[in-house]
Amino acid sequence: MSGHSKWATTKHKKAVIDGRRAKSFAKLIKNIEVAAKLGGADIAGNPTLYDAIQKAKKTSVPNDNIDRAVKRGAGIGGDAVEYTTIVYEGYGPSGVALLIECLTDNKNRAAAEVRTALSRNGGTLADPGSVAYNFSRKGVIVVSGEGTTEDDVMMAALEAGAEEVEPHAQGFEVTTEASDLVPVRAALQAAGLDYESADVEFVPNLKVEVDAETARKVFRLIDALEDSDDVQNVFSNFDLTPEVQAELEAADD
Repeated sequence: MSGHSKWATTKHKKAVIDGRRAKSFAKLIKNIEVAAKLGGADIAGNPTLYDAIQKAKKTSVPNDNIDRAVKRGAGIGGDAVEYTTIVYEGYGPSGVALLIECLTDNKNRAAAEVRTALSRNGGTLADPGSVAYNFSRKGVIVVSGEGTTEDDVMMAALEAGAEEVEPHAQGFEVTTEASDLVPVRAALQAAGLDYESADVEFVPNLKVEVDAETARKVFRLIDALEDSDDVQNVFSNFDLTPEVQAELEAADD
């Protein structure tokens, strides 16, 4: 399992525990707005919007909020949205690489908040290209493990063109080429397999194992970055051994 997968799971737990649900809702809504703006309001013809809505529903975003976001994004009713995507590169504690994906209506604010979060939490902003080369844009689908075996997932996913299937805390993680995300997701659905999320992400090509102390510092930094409304996603190349993962979970209990 890759570091970003474990972090995604940890982040999901924290979102429920520490009251960040409203901030999480806002970011999911923003995803819906952008998807509707780029591909229109018809989910049948806009798979990116379909996946954004499904992810929001899995996180219990109310249907009324979702409907309003689709209309705002598509410009229905006069409420238009304008966001710019910016990706910042940085380093965290012990040289851990970071890609910070922002979706913002104010570039100056986003840049200032990213710089502040990095400088206050042991990170630094990197020159463009110095970190990005270590990541590839991939489709990542998290399949629910309830009532599902790895063989079931592999049979459906690999036949549809997936690259890899790995165990995940929530079930299984399927990695695809970015362009194959939708057909693989559709194949999983056709096989009757429920999925938790389907996103195009930056996946590290080379991962770095970190100890528990470094992991805690990286988590604090990512928390600080994600406190910004403009920061949509943070991707990293850190990896946790089972021993470090167990140490972190024991400390949280």
